[in-house]
Amino acid sequence: MENSEKIDSIMRGFVSDLGYKKADEMFAKISSGKKLRSRLILNIAPVNEISLTLCAVVELIHLASLLHDDVIDDSELRRGQPSINAIYGTKDAIMLGDILYAKGFFELSKFDKFISGEISAAVANLSIGELMDVTMSAEFNANLDAYKKMIYYKTAVLIEASAKCAAFLGGLDEMKFGEYGRNLGLAFQIIDDILDITQDPKTLGKPNFSDFKEGKTTLPYIYLYRVLDANGKERLKSLFKREPNEDEISWLKAQFEEFNVISRSINEARALGQKALESIKEYQNEALENIAKKMIYREF
Repeated sequence: MENSEKIDSIMRGFVSDLGYKKADEMFAKISSGKKLRSRLILNIAPVNEISLTLCAVVELIHLASLLHDDVIDDSELRRGQPSINAIYGTKDAIMLGDILYAKGFFELSKFDKFISGEISAAVANLSIGELMDVTMSAEFNANLDAYKKMIYYKTAVLIEASAKCAAFLGGLDEMKFGEYGRNLGLAFQIIDDILDITQDPKTLGKPNFSDFKEGKTTLPYIYLYRVLDANGKERLKSLFKREPNEDEISWLKAQFEEFNVISRSINEARALGQKALESIKEYQNEALENIAKKMIYREF
C-alpha cells in the first residue's frame, strides 16, 4: 500500500471510530488532495507508524479548515468536485469540519508535547488567518504587509509546523526545517493566487478570477493597484467582489501583462522558494529540493 493510501486509511479509521455513519458517508466524498504536508513529513522524518499517524492528523485538520473555508467562500467546487457544503448544505459542512478538528486534536494529544504544542499553536493561528481573510474581504486591500501576514497565518503556519514536527521525529534541526516549511508555504499560497488568474477553470477545478470576486485582494492585484494611474485604480476597485464580464477580464489581463505584474509575483514566490531551499541546503535532501523546485518552476 502506498503511503498516501495508508494515510487515507488511517484518516478513515479516525472518522469510523466515532461510530456515526453520516460522518463516514460525508468524509468519503472529500478528495484528500496531493498531501503536501504529508509529503514533507515523510521526506524529513523516518517513515513509520508514528510519522504516518502524524500525517493523518495533520491532513484531517487541514481538511477541516478547507470545509470551513468553502462555507465562508460559498464555494461549490473543491478540487474539481462538488464541495461538501454544495452537497449537504453549510450546516452539515461546518459540523463535519468541527468533528474532524475535534478528532484530530484528540489523536494529536497522544503525541509528544512538542508535536502537540506546535500543531495546536499552528491551528490557532490558521483560524486567526481565516478570520483575517474574512475581515480583509470587506473592502479592497492594498496593504501588502497585511496580505503577507494573512497568508502566513492562513497557509504557511501548518506547513511550517509539519516540517518542524517531522524534524523533531527525525532528530534534525527543527528551526531550519521550520524555515523551509514557512517559506515554502508562503510561496505555495502566492502561486495559488497567481494560478487563479493565469489558469483555465478546468485546470483549476473552479472558475478562474474567483479570488477577486470572493473578496480576496491577492498579491497580483495589490501590485497592479500600485502601478495603475488614478482612473485605473478606480476601475480595478470597481471590479472587487463582483463577477467580471469578458471586457473586464480582457482589461485585467492586459493590465497584468503591460505592467509585468504576474512575472513580478512569480519572481517573489520563487525567491521564497529559494530561501526555503537555502535553509536546508546542508542536509542535501533531494526530495525536499524537488518538492520546492517543482512548485516554483511550474508553468503559469
